[in-house]
Amino acid sequence: MKSNRAPRNGKSPVKAATSVASRAPSQADVSSPYRAERQRANGRRGESSLLETAAERGTFRTLASAIRSAGLVDLISSKGPFTLFAPTDDAFARMPQLERETLLKDKASLAEVLTYHLVRERVKAPTVGSPRTATTVNGATITITVKNRGFKRRGFKVNDAKIVKTEILASNGVIHAIDSVLTPR
Repeated sequence: MKSNRAPRNGKSPVKAATSVASRAPSQADVSSPYRAERQRANGRRGESSLLETAAERGTFRTLASAIRSAGLVDLISSKGPFTLFAPTDDAFARMPQLERETLLKDKASLAEVLTYHLVRERVKAPTVGSPRTATTVNGATITITVKNRGFKRRGFKVNDAKIVKTEILASNGVIHAIDSVLTPR
């Protein structure tokens, strides 16, 4: 009795070549929790300015509106490279309500606080035991530290704020999300 299989002769069967781009996504692909981050129109990341990238993320709404009301749109949208230590909406929510409302209404102090979060260069991560300092746009110095918590678990901080998300790329720099609002010292 003959089988319907083609003889292998020690070779593996030839499969039809299909590219990932040519196949339509199945229902399992769409609902998978491991989908790749959606890429921009030309396939590269970081094509929007810091302000546009922060606004697109959805976790920096308060920061984006504060930048607009302080009149810093031109600065943050200008040619970089910049590093923005961006307080999340939760960071603004943790501030006492009276302090937050006062800060958001006073444009001069708001601009001073926001420029304290912005560095005119790309800030590299420090090594364990040797903190790195950077000069902000308003002239003050911030300290970036790292605490080794075991294999591949490191806690980065800017002054006293924890960095909760790193390397959010933009066309004119990078954003690091932090868990509290920094105040100039």
